[in-house]
Amino acid sequence: MNSLERVIAAVKFQETDRVPVIAQVFAHAATLGGVTVDDYVRSGETLAQCQLDALRHYGYDAVFSVMDVSVETEAAGSLLRFRRNQYPSIERYALSGKDDWNTLSVPDPDRAGRMPEMLKALAILRGELGNGTLVVGCVTGPFTLATQLLGIEAALYLAIDDAPRLERLMDFATEVIIRFGLAQIEAGAHLPIVFDPSASPAVIPPPFFREFELPRLTRVFQAFSRAGALANWLHIAGPAGPILPYYPKAGVHIANFDYNVSAAEAGDLLPASCLDGNIKSLAFVESSPAEIEAAAADLLSSFRDRRGFILSSGCEIPPESRPENIAAMVEAVRKNN
Repeated sequence: MNSLERVIAAVKFQETDRVPVIAQVFAHAATLGGVTVDDYVRSGETLAQCQLDALRHYGYDAVFSVMDVSVETEAAGSLLRFRRNQYPSIERYALSGKDDWNTLSVPDPDRAGRMPEMLKALAILRGELGNGTLVVGCVTGPFTLATQLLGIEAALYLAIDDAPRLERLMDFATEVIIRFGLAQIEAGAHLPIVFDPSASPAVIPPPFFREFELPRLTRVFQAFSRAGALANWLHIAGPAGPILPYYPKAGVHIANFDYNVSAAEAGDLLPASCLDGNIKSLAFVESSPAEIEAAAADLLSSFRDRRGFILSSGCEIPPESRPENIAAMVEAVRKNN
């Protein structure tokens, strides 16, 4: 059973030769390869090579074409600031509250900003790995992209002062996400993961998620499924427990859960969804390999009779993480098979 077959079987709650393990290694692949983060997030060729090298080093079950969560907003007109060996930050948002949003146009993934570089990375990764290892693309969620086009404070005020206007912005964001995600599938991604940090209950209340975000996530995942995505994967970190019950309605097949949500709670709330998580990301920096292995063993024990589970971190593994800790998580699935 290869890595892709292993992940697909887990999503379908079928028997596997071992539990899949997916380290959420993004810019850590750059650190491992001696490449600066700012170079990594601007070159599809560099990103792909670092991901392939990290895969060979650790032996986990997926690779990612993930630059950062500012790719779409940059392509739509936001100005980013790139600092050496750091993720970029937004220096000027594409929109202000006074702008005429009717002039917005959906960026072309083949031309706009760094979108073509992400597509290039996916083509390289799929060309090298074929259907042996899961190749994952990345888009932001509708509310997250809306906050990155306008600014999170302005978006939250807009939700109170002029909800229909915010909805129009989120509809535009949804169009951007769908077009970019479909381009990723065409370029070689088996699926695009949807990162939606601004949709966490730490940022917006669950009723807001249900009314504004859920219908748009549903449209995104329906479009991805029609285009041939192998599964729909939603990643909302933080205390996501109150919104997990909405995931099946959105069409989510793989639900990421962070350390704020226990294995028991996630399993109870999503009994028919494949779960991935939830070792605390900072532990890969601060803990020892023995502690990582123990945390992994606890998770594997919790889901031993469930099948639909992928061992992972709760969020991105930080770039400065200790390689021996990532190796310990991967090794745990073999020791506890």
